[in-house]
Amino acid sequence: MGRLGLPEILVIVAVILLLFGGKKIPELMKGLGSGIKEFKNAAKDGDQPADKKEDETK
Repeated sequence: MGRLGLPEILVIVAVILLLFGGKKIPELMKGLGSGIKEFKNAAKDGDQPADKKEDETK
C-alpha cells in the first residue's frame, strides 16, 4: 500500500459527493471542525490540572 495519488483522491471525493450531496457536505465539515475544536479544548483542559499539581508539590 503506497501513498494516495491524485486519481485516488478524486475518486474518494466523487464518492463522498454522491453519498452526501453538495448541500450536506458543508454541514458535515462544520460538525467535523467543531468536534476537532472541542477535542483540542478538552486536551488542553486535561493537561492543566497535571501542571497545577506539579506546581503545588514544588
